Amino acid sequence: MSSTRVLVAGASIAGPALAHWLRRRGAEVTVVERAPELRPGGQAVDARGVAKEVIRRMGLDAAVRAARTETAGAYTVDVDGNVLETFRADDDGGDGYIADIEILRGDLSRVLHRDTRDGVEYLFGDRIAELTQDADGVDVVFAGGDRRRFDLVVGADGLHSALRAMVFGPHERFVRHLGHVLAFYSVPNEFGLDRWLFEYQESESGRSALLRPIQHAARGMAMFSFPSADFDVDYRDVEAQKRLLRERMAGLGWLTPRILAHLDDTPDFYLDQVAQVVMDRWSSGRVGLLGDAAFSSSPLSGQGTGLALVGAYLLAGELAAAGWDPEAGFAGYERRMRSFVEANQEIGRLNARSRDVPGPDTEPSLAPEEWDMELIERAINGVELPDYAGVPDPSATACRGRGAAGSGCGRTARPASGRRHAVRCRPGRVTTRTGGTPGTTCRRTRPARRSRG
Repeated sequence: MSSTRVLVAGASIAGPALAHWLRRRGAEVTVVERAPELRPGGQAVDARGVAKEVIRRMGLDAAVRAARTETAGAYTVDVDGNVLETFRADDDGGDGYIADIEILRGDLSRVLHRDTRDGVEYLFGDRIAELTQDADGVDVVFAGGDRRRFDLVVGADGLHSALRAMVFGPHERFVRHLGHVLAFYSVPNEFGLDRWLFEYQESESGRSALLRPIQHAARGMAMFSFPSADFDVDYRDVEAQKRLLRERMAGLGWLTPRILAHLDDTPDFYLDQVAQVVMDRWSSGRVGLLGDAAFSSSPLSGQGTGLALVGAYLLAGELAAAGWDPEAGFAGYERRMRSFVEANQEIGRLNARSRDVPGPDTEPSLAPEEWDMELIERAINGVELPDYAGVPDPSATACRGRGAAGSGCGRTARPASGRRHAVRCRPGRVTTRTGGTPGTTCRRTRPARRSRG
């Protein structure tokens, strides 16, 4: 068993996923989360392609699938609610508009926390206040007053990462606004929602509204998006965010007024800019970054969760394979992840530009049918998952003991990047997935855009 002590900041998805693999590789792991408890709900996030293989290797395939949204499909509608397009969850082998593994962010976080809580120390309601590193370790002062020393520290604390700002520099240096804002919150299901998602988009203004059932259709999740050239609202000032949402969604048709009527009563409102994090390096000495803190691709890529899961697997594996040497481990992680990240960030930028409302002197954005299919494949499956043979995995025996058929927990598997999707579309048809990574469904019309994590 390694005596390596690792502190992870953030307990959403990237942090607990990394804790799983660090523990499997023999490290002693502490996760600190500034929220007092796990945050429930949130938007629906997807796992596609190689990310599904990571879940199988974690031995969590059954648990994740049991917590899925069970969305049967999606409709795009006009302002009167008439259906324009229909998409089913089993389209494209489960990698289509509605992914085979689609789960609320909070539900996936809960699955990961439940998996790791017995072997990982979780510190809720606390945060890193000060950090000083030297050649042999990192001294950390927590806001609660505790002082401890770790061998490595990893920031998995999201787009607005406090650890990134502390070690690498101000947010403005790395965060790239993509010209749009997203908001979502839960509402009572007074809309008759039952396993199907509905989306309305007003092409003239670039605004959209979406409704989907959650909690076995007892409630609904609403999501709004609108274009915004800049974003200067404090991401923690909820009342200011709600005022902004009301102002920007005023006059939007369909069910928008009824959805907005529940804005003041919702327990889980969220609004933020659509943005990416672009960095030359994801580590500095003994401190590294993971997930949105390092390489947010934006919800418009549809791959944020996949990047977090794959990154967690590779970061833990590369560190352990390097004997916990930070320079070699972080370098190996970045070498394996960089192309995968860049492909997904390009998808996010393409999707954002396709939502822009063109001005009279603006060049038209690249149409979805013009997107490079090699880029799309690279965004879904463009990374190898080494088996890390010979790297300690004390959980392997227990994993095999509990691994149901198809779980893939710790097993040797063909790298997902070896798979190729056959795409045969007649001229004039489009192969895109709404609001995220394009899929392989051939359609004649340009789809409405949906934002995914």
